[in-house]
Amino acid sequence: MSGVVGSSIGTNDHRPWARDDWWAGTRAGLTGATGLSPAAYADEHFFADEQAAVFARAWVCVGLADEVRGPGRLLVRDVGERSVLITRSNDGELYGFLNSCRHRGTELAAADCEIANTIRCPYHRWGYATDGRLVAAPHFEDLPRDSFDKADHGLVRVRVDTWGALLFACLHEGTAPLLDWLSDLPDRMAGYGLDAWTERTSEQVDIAANWKLVSENFQEYYHLTWVHPELSKVSRVDDHYRYQGRGMYCGQSTTPVSGNDRDDWLRMPPADDLDDSDMHSGRFVAIFPNVLLSVLPNHAFVMRLAPRSAGVTVETCSWLLPPRSTGLGDDDFAPTREFWLEVNGEDIDIVERGQRGLARGSVPAGPLAPRFEEPLHRFHNMLADSMTLASPCEIRIPEGDDPASEADRRGTRANPAPAAIDDLVARVTVAGRTGRGQSRNVKSASSAKR
Repeated sequence: MSGVVGSSIGTNDHRPWARDDWWAGTRAGLTGATGLSPAAYADEHFFADEQAAVFARAWVCVGLADEVRGPGRLLVRDVGERSVLITRSNDGELYGFLNSCRHRGTELAAADCEIANTIRCPYHRWGYATDGRLVAAPHFEDLPRDSFDKADHGLVRVRVDTWGALLFACLHEGTAPLLDWLSDLPDRMAGYGLDAWTERTSEQVDIAANWKLVSENFQEYYHLTWVHPELSKVSRVDDHYRYQGRGMYCGQSTTPVSGNDRDDWLRMPPADDLDDSDMHSGRFVAIFPNVLLSVLPNHAFVMRLAPRSAGVTVETCSWLLPPRSTGLGDDDFAPTREFWLEVNGEDIDIVERGQRGLARGSVPAGPLAPRFEEPLHRFHNMLADSMTLASPCEIRIPEGDDPASEADRRGTRANPAPAAIDDLVARVTVAGRTGRGQSRNVKSASSAKR
């Protein structure tokens, strides 16, 4: 599929964010950076341009890989302003298509459904194989057309891919492949074996706030003590450390995840074969643009954001469990579910207040707190790239923190149990600086995780 956006995004005076100077506070270094203008959260023109510049060009999380593990299941998902179909063929290949018949453009499916082996248009019954080939065009042979070939009228393809437990789609051919987009994140989280984790349950909620406020709230822990008194017992402010390398994501880790004051999360068994760092840590990763991933030793809590307007976001919350917990009873799972619902409810309240303040107050952007809000600075610069660059090929995939320097990582002290990939990179980096080694290109730490 050809690119759907270009350099013409937001070129008139009503869209100043198309100019580089509008992003001056974002482009400043962390210690001088400001947050985004209120227009980024409340202006419907910004929202429309963002749909084209971000959601029509990024790898957008559209669900869980488990939802389409085998043939016969058809998913219907929104990607920006487009509707997309996702399915698997009988040989297990994953496919994505625009949700539009090649005859006269009719919507092929309105919601997730079972299809057996054929995607059928409800209007004139054109039929498509699960790989998108047109296999039936009823009555076209009654009065043959000139040069009609079914091979020319297959469904329009959309790029789809999976990583771990997550399912992604991308509308733009020029965007880097998913594994390049994620860069070191698959290696960083390899020890969890997330591709084998499955959904226990999901819930959906409408939030009266911009999607970026929801993501930003997840990324920073500045608010933790006051907004989340219960969460701060198991994810203490002083135990937070950066957890991000090269890739289109922002990350932090809590090491250790404490069970001293609240041990609900300890009730379920941990995943098999975790190393010491993964066993005692919580990983909190915001993959740009729209998925928030919290991974603990025994479960994961996933939030997928679907923007509906500048001030409305649909959030799908899913709980994932490792293979050893698939038969876990409801009594054992319920405390974890209720804990996250409580925390998420507190977050929803505060981001909705943030939306009201930005929309009604429209005050100038304020300064970021360097220790707590570095992930926001990283996130805002990803957004700035997406909104100002003509092609997704030009988007700069952020480099990682320097694991050998806690000053660069801005933690309160040295992490007592660094992630394996950070520990390995730090040792290689220090060795290179002191002349004991030369290599600084560490492609994978998965072999060092046990």
